Formats: sequence, structure tokens, C-alpha cells
Amino acid sequence: MSEKITVSSGNVFVDLGFPPEEAAVLQMRSMLMGDIRKLIKTRKYTQAQAAKILGVSQSRVSDLVRGKWDKFSLEMLIILASKTGLRVSIKTAA
Repeated sequence: MSEKITVSSGNVFVDLGFPPEEAAVLQMRSMLMGDIRKLIKTRKYTQAQAAKILGVSQSRVSDLVRGKWDKFSLEMLIILASKTGLRVSIKTAA
């Protein structure tokens, strides 16, 4: 039996059937959340330390590190990333 291999579009959310505009936002949210989570882990912040830096409650940091991306808007993730010193930019492809 051979396996069917589907070539990715480059955006898993498009591949899952989301409309392109929604898939773009979902991809940005997931990438930002991943970068923030990685930064917290790399710098070995406790959730309390991360909460102070981000200006949010410890429970919000818990949601973040547990990957509850549905609880964070793109705008909020941009704000949180900026507070950590991450530089946020959007590159478009023609």
C-alpha cells in the first residue's frame, strides 16, 4: 500500500481548509506565540517573571506557555512580543 503525499501550500491552516485570509492571521498568531514561548524558555523565566515583563497576569502567561493560542488575538501577541524586545515585522510576497 502506498501513502498519499500532499504537498503543503506553506501554510498549514490553508492546508486544513481555512480561507486564505483567516489562514494568514492564524499562521501569524501561531508563529508569534511560538517565538514568545521560546524566548520565555530560553531566558529561563518563571511564569511570574514573564508576567511582570509582559504586563499580564501569571494565568495569562500560563495560557501562553501551554499553547492556548485561541485566547490571544494577533494584536495582543504583537504587543507581548514587543514587550519582550522581539522585533515584529510583516513581510509580504508578491
